[in-house]
Amino acid sequence: MTETVVDEAAVLDLVDEADLVSLTRSLIDAGGENPGGTEGQTVAVLDRACQALGFTVETWDVAPGRPNLTATLPGGDEPGLMILGHSDVVPAGDGWTRRPFEASVSDGRIYGRGATDMKGGLASAVIAMAALSRSGVQLPGPVQLACTVDEEDLGIGIRDFVTRSSSHRFAGCVVAEPTDLETVIACRGASYIEVRITGRAAHSGRPADGRNAIDAAAAIIDLVRADQRSMLETPDRLLGTGTWNTGLIEGGQGISVVAPTATVSFDRRLMPGEDAFEVARWLRGAITEAGVDSDGITVDIEVTMAMPGFETAPDHPLAAGAATAVVDAGGATSITGWTAACDGGFINRDLGIPAIVLGPGGLNDQAHRPDESVSISELVTAAKAYALLALRLL
Repeated sequence: MTETVVDEAAVLDLVDEADLVSLTRSLIDAGGENPGGTEGQTVAVLDRACQALGFTVETWDVAPGRPNLTATLPGGDEPGLMILGHSDVVPAGDGWTRRPFEASVSDGRIYGRGATDMKGGLASAVIAMAALSRSGVQLPGPVQLACTVDEEDLGIGIRDFVTRSSSHRFAGCVVAEPTDLETVIACRGASYIEVRITGRAAHSGRPADGRNAIDAAAAIIDLVRADQRSMLETPDRLLGTGTWNTGLIEGGQGISVVAPTATVSFDRRLMPGEDAFEVARWLRGAITEAGVDSDGITVDIEVTMAMPGFETAPDHPLAAGAATAVVDAGGATSITGWTAACDGGFINRDLGIPAIVLGPGGLNDQAHRPDESVSISELVTAAKAYALLALRLL
C-alpha cells in the first residue's frame, strides 16, 4: 500500500502546469470552427505534442482536411483506459472583448473559444499521459486519447471511429467534456427528426378546395406536445425525461394560398436505451392514428442526426474510481447525470465500453459563450485525476 501511494505521488508531481497552459493555448489558437470543417490545424497541434512525448500517434481523414487522431501510451495486454475528446469548436460569434482565437491568460484563467469546450480537456488528457510516461510506471494496459472531428455538428468523426477495429480492449472511457469536474455517469442522447408535409394549393377564398400542410404541421406539433406531457409523468432521478423541441418550421406559398408544403424539424433528446429511429416510427404511427396524413395530406419523416445516450452504474470501478480520483487530485466531486449529449454514447453502444463524462470547465456558464474561459487550477486537477484513474483502474 505504501508503494502505491509513493508511485501515485511521483506521477502527480510530474503533471507540468506550464506545459498544460502552453498546450491549451496552442490548441485554442489553432481554431477549428464548425460548421466550417477546419479541425485540421487543431489536430496538427495535438499530433506534434503527442509525437514529441513519444506516444504512438495515428491520424486519418474522415473527410478532406478533417482528421481523427489517436495517441496511445503503450501498456500491457490487459484492458486499457480511453480518454475521448473532439477537435472542433462552435463558431466564435459576437460579443467578445478578447480575440477568440488568440488565447490569453488573466487571473488564473485561459480565455479563448474552446478553452472549456474542449481544448482544455484535451490538453489535460495529454499532460496526464505525459506524467504517466515520464514516471516510468508500467501499466498493464494502454492509455489512449481519441480525438474526433465534427462533434459540434453531425458527428462524422465519432461515427467513423467506432467502425474501425482496434487491437486494444478498454476497461472504460472518460469523455473529457466540461463537467466542472463532476463525474457524470448518465447522459442523454440527441436526435434531429425532420417532418415534411405535402398538401394541395388552392385559393384562400376557398380553403376547402386545398389541403393545408401548415394545418397538418400544427396537428403534428400537438401530438409531440402531448408526448412531452406524457414523458414528464415518469422522470428519471438523474436525467429527468426525454424532451421534444420544435426548432424550425417553414412552409406555405403565400398568404392568399392554401399552404401546399410545410417542414417541421424537431430536436428530440433521448434517454439511455432510446433509439431515434424507434421514436420516428412512433411519430409516424401517431400521425396516422390521428388521421393527419389522410384526405390529400402526405407526411415523410427522416432522422437527420442521432446520438445515443448512455448510463454507467455508480458503483462501477470506472465511475467510483473517477469520483475518488478527483477528490485525491485536489478537487471536490459528485456523481451526477448530464442532460446534454456527447460522443460517449457511441463508445458505449457500439463498442460496449463503459463511459463517463469528466472534464475541466463549465458547460452552463462557459461553453459556447463569448469570452469563454477555463480555470488553470481545474486543468491541473483534471490532469491529475486522469492520471490517478489510469493508475488505479488499470
